[in-house]
Amino acid sequence: MKRVIIDYKKMTPELLKLLVEAYPEGYADSDVLRFKNAKGELIEAVEVNTEDTKYLVKISASLEHSMAYYDEDDDQDQTDDFEIEEATGIDEDLDD
Repeated sequence: MKRVIIDYKKMTPELLKLLVEAYPEGYADSDVLRFKNAKGELIEAVEVNTEDTKYLVKISASLEHSMAYYDEDDDQDQTDDFEIEEATGIDEDLDD
């Protein structure tokens, strides 16, 4: 399974929809994964899975706001021109 760390700003509308479906009431502290990136910075993220990829979405105030005010109809105005870059330093010991 491919593992990708993604910032909220680079999320596709489809990934945001999956995130809202995974955490319809918002995420709890127990849902948050904490780890250090390759630069030694502490990262907090929540997990979203697709058939072939495990995404770790970095937590930010913007993410919380977007989840709270998510409107599926707004997706129709979005384009799919997003680049998702695989991050280096992903902890390979994450559970599948």
